Amino acid sequence: KVAIKGIERELICPACKELFTHPLILPCQHNVCHKCVKEILFAFEDSFADGGSESSNQSSPRIRMAASSMDRIDRINRSGIKRNSLTPRSTLFPCPSCQRDIDLGERGINGLFRNFTLETIVERYRQAARAAIAIMCDFCKPPPQESTKSCMDCSASYCNECFKIHHPWGTVKAQHEYVGPTTNFRPKILMCPEHEMERVNMYCEICRRPVCHLCKLGGGHANHRVTTMSTAYKTLKEKLSKDIEYLISKESQVKAHITQLDLLLKETECNSERAKQEASQSFEKLYCVLEEKKSAALRAIETSKNIRLEKLQTQVEEYQGLLENNGLVGYAQEVLKETDPSCFVQTAKQLHVRIQKATESLKSFRPAAETTFEDFVVDTAKQEDILGDLSFHSNGLEIPEINEEQSRMYNKALISWECPGKTDSADIYVLEYHKLNKEEESVTWQKTEVCGKSKVLSDLDDDSSYAFRVRGYKGSICSPWSREVIMHTPPAPVFSFLFDDKCGYNNEHLQLNPRRTSVESRAGFPLLLGSERLQVGCFTTLDYIIGDTGIAKGKHFWAFNVEAYSYLVKVGVVPSSKIQKLFHNTPDVISPRYEQDSGHDSGSEDTFLDSSQPCTLVTLGMKKFFIPATPAAPKDPASRILPLPSCLGICLDCDRGRVGFYDAGRMKCLYECEVDCSGLMYPAFALMGGAAVHLEEAVTAKDREYQDDI
Repeated sequence: KVAIKGIERELICPACKELFTHPLILPCQHNVCHKCVKEILFAFEDSFADGGSESSNQSSPRIRMAASSMDRIDRINRSGIKRNSLTPRSTLFPCPSCQRDIDLGERGINGLFRNFTLETIVERYRQAARAAIAIMCDFCKPPPQESTKSCMDCSASYCNECFKIHHPWGTVKAQHEYVGPTTNFRPKILMCPEHEMERVNMYCEICRRPVCHLCKLGGGHANHRVTTMSTAYKTLKEKLSKDIEYLISKESQVKAHITQLDLLLKETECNSERAKQEASQSFEKLYCVLEEKKSAALRAIETSKNIRLEKLQTQVEEYQGLLENNGLVGYAQEVLKETDPSCFVQTAKQLHVRIQKATESLKSFRPAAETTFEDFVVDTAKQEDILGDLSFHSNGLEIPEINEEQSRMYNKALISWECPGKTDSADIYVLEYHKLNKEEESVTWQKTEVCGKSKVLSDLDDDSSYAFRVRGYKGSICSPWSREVIMHTPPAPVFSFLFDDKCGYNNEHLQLNPRRTSVESRAGFPLLLGSERLQVGCFTTLDYIIGDTGIAKGKHFWAFNVEAYSYLVKVGVVPSSKIQKLFHNTPDVISPRYEQDSGHDSGSEDTFLDSSQPCTLVTLGMKKFFIPATPAAPKDPASRILPLPSCLGICLDCDRGRVGFYDAGRMKCLYECEVDCSGLMYPAFALMGGAAVHLEEAVTAKDREYQDDI
């Protein structure tokens, strides 16, 4: 017989920290009170409405969830699950026990099983705890009598007299099942929560939950492996009995572990006190150093003050002597009373020199000492930064490294990092960043705390360079800072558009994906049939496609990727006035040489072709970037060929009439030229042969990756 009071820990709800009330079994097999699940959902719904603010997380004082649970709001935001407007958003929440995301689906709470076994055990615990408190009859007139039995079919408690009245002999109610007084009423038959009229008669081994025959036939368990309820009952009971017997047989080992843990508790207390003393001593040393520096600084200021006061006081006395009947002037007035010329000349010569100096000092007055103490300002900025980083360093906590390949700079910044050992030993990470500015002497780092291993930042300036670093924290212990990584933001705000599938789009040669973010040229049979008619050379035509949005003014930037296998791609901009000419008067190009070829690589062919184009384009292909032949370009053709970057960008400045082509990975300009921006300007692309272009996707909150999701 199990001692009920010894299992109280197993009967506590992880959300409200109280005894279970109508516990529900979550898909992760943990139990939560029915009322707590509802309050958690309401709390998360309020968090969505308030933008996930901390103040909205405490909507119910009953729930005492960990802070890490409430941090899952961002993860729910980016879950990617789309539901219709009739389905509440708050059907997805983290389990209070294991923090795993629980999706209740369309049925919500109604799709969860009630744990009647746990409810019965909790009721027995309550009865043992309140043995002296009787359960009263539900039907007696006041004052009610103590109940003697409870009917499981009526879900009510009765005294002897009331039971006879409501369950007379010879009626159906006389056949009801009754037990001793209790407040825990459980149904005789467990019904399926998804098919309320069907009783559960099978057990799904995949989902580890009872199901009915309709769930198996056409429901969510159609392809799952199931077994009969009696078989599952027998199998699980045997496993549980064996496991319990094994634990009971290891009772001596468990007691030994408990003794060892008790010793560890005491040792932890002693070691913590020792660590506190060592930390206090370290800070006391810092205090002593600061006190010495403070005393020395105050003494230096006091000494300088006394010297300056003495000089100024002497100057005050000298000027007071210039007043009438006072000091030097008074003495001179007395000398003037001397009538003997020889005596007067003897005294007046030296006096006259002093009077002249006093007169000159009046004409150019200057204090004898400075009143400011600018030379005595203590600069503690660096020391404050060092003290701000003062924490417990641990060699066991790995130094995170920023992954430059996974990090992106576009409309927003996505910064990702990882640990070299691929283990997530830190509880939280701190990401710091600052803008690189040569004019600023001191650096001010901006700080943000992150629960995962990536962060999306949206407050960065365009055309700027930023330094990033990250460190991990586990409690009060932190790792050293990672290596600083410098990344560059786009030169202008990001311009969003899709490929236009209407204006001039040739669906025979070009293929768009459903989202219109990728285009691929398809050579196919039309090109073969056209080539079959020719005996010399191969005439092919560039297939053009433009963006669906135009630019009238301002400065804008967009990026895209060109597949490495692409044979020929041209990218740039086209004015609205020349779009019709672009699609209807596209000149044929002869491969390998066209008719205007003079037989040498002088560049005249490029000039002819560029002058005939209605738009400003640069050529890409065969993993190369070709700088157009212009007077400012290098004369050597080989020097005009650059490796094709993994991501290309175009920056259009309508106000200056300039367009630049960038290596979007490093935000480095590869080529820039003038362009006529008198009308609407559209992004333009041309493909020939096998080629594909993919528009760079904007950075959104869903790009954040959490390692605990893997």
